[in-house]
Amino acid sequence: MEKLIITAAICGAEVTKEQNPAVPYTVEEIVREAKSAVDAGAAIVHLHVRFDDGTPTQSRERFQECEEAIYKACPDVILIPSTGGAVGMTPDERLQSTDTTPIPEMATLDCGTCNFGDEIFDNTMPTMRAFGKRMIERGIKPEYECFEMGHLDTILTMARKGQVPGAPMQFNFVLGVPGCTPATVANLCWLVNAIPAGSTWTVTGIGRHAFPMAAAAIAMGGNVRVGFEDNLNLAKGVPAKSNGELVAKVVRLAKELGREVATSDEARVILGLPARKK
Repeated sequence: MEKLIITAAICGAEVTKEQNPAVPYTVEEIVREAKSAVDAGAAIVHLHVRFDDGTPTQSRERFQECEEAIYKACPDVILIPSTGGAVGMTPDERLQSTDTTPIPEMATLDCGTCNFGDEIFDNTMPTMRAFGKRMIERGIKPEYECFEMGHLDTILTMARKGQVPGAPMQFNFVLGVPGCTPATVANLCWLVNAIPAGSTWTVTGIGRHAFPMAAAAIAMGGNVRVGFEDNLNLAKGVPAKSNGELVAKVVRLAKELGREVATSDEARVILGLPARKK
């Protein structure tokens, strides 16, 4: 098997300090959490940004500030800025994260509308085509975020039509969001069996599903995302003190299951990215 790529989703747009005091809001806190994750073994940081009061934002300026600061602390890391933002943001607002300098190596591209707890996460076909066009024009490799099984067929059809970047494709299967596809090994296997040959994939288990899904992905030869965006606890009733603690648990699982963990440079090779210019 190839080495395991670990992604740390360090803050998201929804979780708060009231839920876990270590959730980062400020630039300094975001850098702290990114470094804790990278030092523990994460090759990728999936990045949302907040204002200092915790309000989620897709401000180009805030992304620029956070990315520059993270690169100073973690010069080799792969950053995947979110184009999902927060529920209710407009497509133009969400795309600001692709306007930073240098142009992001990767960015998320959400593959369809879905229930998101009590809200609706709106990703219409015109929105997805606009996001795909932006990434094609700027040479950004998407990470395709699939919350539902139908999302996978949608994005594969768009790729065949040239509306979004094609092979080699990287998928993130987000399982266990209330109202979306349940986090089961059977569902994960169905999704993995449906992706094109030569693709890479990651699984994100939400909440209590984080580590069971991580273990399944490690055994299946896939990759793993963990972090405060998806899960705040190291174990039931035990809040994680940092994103680094969550990543370190995945590293321990990988060691027990015989998978080596990829560095950021090794992850670039696996994902088909060029070497980072420093």
